[in-house]
Amino acid sequence: MPKIITAKRLEGESDMAREYVKTHILFPSGLLGLIFLVSGTGSLIYQFMFEDYSWRTFVESTALLMAGGLLGWGQTRYHQYLLRDYPGYFAGRLRMFSRSGQKRSKRELPVPDLQHPGRNLVPFYYAAGAAGLLGAAALSAVFGQVYYMAAFLMPWAGFFWAKMYFWRDLMLQSRH
Repeated sequence: MPKIITAKRLEGESDMAREYVKTHILFPSGLLGLIFLVSGTGSLIYQFMFEDYSWRTFVESTALLMAGGLLGWGQTRYHQYLLRDYPGYFAGRLRMFSRSGQKRSKRELPVPDLQHPGRNLVPFYYAAGAAGLLGAAALSAVFGQVYYMAAFLMPWAGFFWAKMYFWRDLMLQSRH
């Protein structure tokens, strides 16, 4: 009996890399962004109803959201650079994730190493960005006017929504 549904065959490395970005970067970013935004907004509503909410609360929560957005923009720019100049990296990751543990062979080619200027500094940039967001959230919660739950949730909402927003060109390309 023929299969009714067939999987779309991805021809080149660029197509595979785009598919990896859609399934392993954009989908989780959209889902996590929605969760953090709803939770952070709920925390701000709680603060508005039961705690002290002032114009400083609005300014600080907006600044936290924008700080997360700035970090998300930076990471997206780096990933776009990788997609443009090293599509084999994401394509290799898609091939690796598409096979389950039993189906992977010992001779399977590993994901190609990235060799670009500043590659050794990338983990430090990631750690500094996360520490900066957590530090800003802690300062805002302890010394500022934002409820602690909202202070820790809003930067991550900005981070994930910025990733979704700045990858919008990739989603528009797939429609054509």
